[in-house]
Amino acid sequence: MTAKQKRMLIRIIIAAVCFAAAITIGALLPESFELAWAVRLAMFGAVYIFIGWDIIWKAVRNIAHGQVFDENFLMMIASVGAMIIGEYSEGVAVLIFYQVGDLFESVAVGKSRHSIAEMCDIDPEYANVERGGEVLQVMPDEVTPGEIIVIRPGERVPLDGVVVSGESGLNTAALTGESTLRDVAEGDEVISGCINTNGLLKVRVSRPYSDSTVARILELVENSSENKAKTESFITRFARIYTPAVVIAAVLVAVVPPLVMLMCGGEADWSGWIYSALTFLVVSCPCALVISVPLSYFGGIGGASKHGIMIKGANYLEALNNAQTFVFDKTGTLTKGSFTVTDICSDKMPREELLLLCASAESISAHPIALSVVKACDEQLLPAQNAEELAGLGVSADIGGKKVCVGNHRLMERCGAVCSTPDSIGTVIHCAIDGVYAGYLVISDEIREESADAVAALKAMCGAKTVMLTGDRKATAEALAAKAGIDVCHAQLLPDGKVELVEQLYKEKAPKTSLVFVGDGMNDAPALARADVGIAMGGLGSDAAIEAADIVLMNDNIAKLPVAVKIARKTHSIVMQNIVFALGIKVLVMLLSLFGFANMWAAVFADVGVSVLAILNAMRAMRTKQRL
Repeated sequence: MTAKQKRMLIRIIIAAVCFAAAITIGALLPESFELAWAVRLAMFGAVYIFIGWDIIWKAVRNIAHGQVFDENFLMMIASVGAMIIGEYSEGVAVLIFYQVGDLFESVAVGKSRHSIAEMCDIDPEYANVERGGEVLQVMPDEVTPGEIIVIRPGERVPLDGVVVSGESGLNTAALTGESTLRDVAEGDEVISGCINTNGLLKVRVSRPYSDSTVARILELVENSSENKAKTESFITRFARIYTPAVVIAAVLVAVVPPLVMLMCGGEADWSGWIYSALTFLVVSCPCALVISVPLSYFGGIGGASKHGIMIKGANYLEALNNAQTFVFDKTGTLTKGSFTVTDICSDKMPREELLLLCASAESISAHPIALSVVKACDEQLLPAQNAEELAGLGVSADIGGKKVCVGNHRLMERCGAVCSTPDSIGTVIHCAIDGVYAGYLVISDEIREESADAVAALKAMCGAKTVMLTGDRKATAEALAAKAGIDVCHAQLLPDGKVELVEQLYKEKAPKTSLVFVGDGMNDAPALARADVGIAMGGLGSDAAIEAADIVLMNDNIAKLPVAVKIARKTHSIVMQNIVFALGIKVLVMLLSLFGFANMWAAVFADVGVSVLAILNAMRAMRTKQRL
């Protein structure tokens, strides 16, 4: 508990003790004592002011600002009214129990914020930068790309960059939820937010703090509460209409029945009907809904962050609950994305020469396949001029006075080279020189060990229809889809073809269900944006993933996808439970109060008691085990 919460707890305990004393003393006062009412009023009035002054002040302040109908206003009217008609103990009890409920809310929100607050702790306080032969401690946003920073053991990595010297293990738990250390050495990339555990590292900064991984994640976390779920938005709108309506209903309850009785010649029981109206007001307070529904979604987002799943808003959590169509990109999503050259074939030149030309041309591309070709070449790359990357086709460049085209069979057709597709299982990269076919490379990518289990879990959980999209050859794609348990496979697609298929699948999906696209966040941005929910394999916080996706799997582990769905479904279930429970109890006690069968104590339970139970239920959204 925070210091403020502890002070409130002490205040409630003191008020409760004084309240009990006032009830005891009041009961002992003889009925013949003429000023007994004044003593009771003084005792209960003191407790009333002690425990409720802030509620009254908030109500008055909000009224002055034009915000009349809120829970503070309802509590003030109900408690003041009870005091006026002589129900001192019940008037004070309303405020004491309301403060108890408010304390429960504060503690619950604090707990649900905790896991997200842990994510916010990744923000570095300083950076050690080398300048003029000295190591200076500066703010991270004062470091420019290209400068060298020193990260000592135990310090947090302040900026993204590349290790220039040193070896160490990085603790990425705050980003990924995983405790396994990530070993880095010279030449490896490091991202901000991780903790250097055991070695001194010198890192060349690759981007400013404002564009760093940690800055982007913090922005994501801070904005997550702005994207409300439809249910959450409905409850907010409902409360704005509901609260004024019940105030008007309470006034009618207090006034209409006595007037009708007077008009009929009977005796008007003003005190009894006013008491019923005040009870009605206490019951009607929408705290249980207004608090528990947003808290449930907030808890779900916080619980997901513990598993390294970043969700940008409650609306995406709600959409994920309705997901039934899951569309997967192949490379880097269902597969590891770690390609290796497994075969080189050419009858025009030596294998080494073909690999050198292909690697020199591919050096302009950041695509994983291109990087694998470059990595496979041990020779010094040749300079590539007039280089051009052709989306969905490959690359072309002038190398040594020759026009070299490296890519798929469509690129070969475009440049006039005649090629045939080999039977090899893997991605085939063709090469043409000055329009003449020169040979091909076979690139292999391994399926992720967890892909098949993740797909099976989705099918078991929500009867998911699974689709795989890839630009790879049909034979390779179908073989991998079979291993992963994918229902439908579409191969040999250009980037715009993926978007068209996502659009088609979106139209075919069942009403009130969601389509989820899962990609690596690098070249799938259009498809990620078109889906109801775009989920990116974060790769420890890649820029494209954080920018394009609605949900990011920060540890690059597709096994987290069914965990995210499980959290979404559990959160939705909790929200529905709280709505049905809160409205059901309130409507029941409201009806009983109208007919005189419920007193203020029952009203307090229907308000504070229901709120506390709903809050405790909402807190379950923070605790979702990874086991499916």
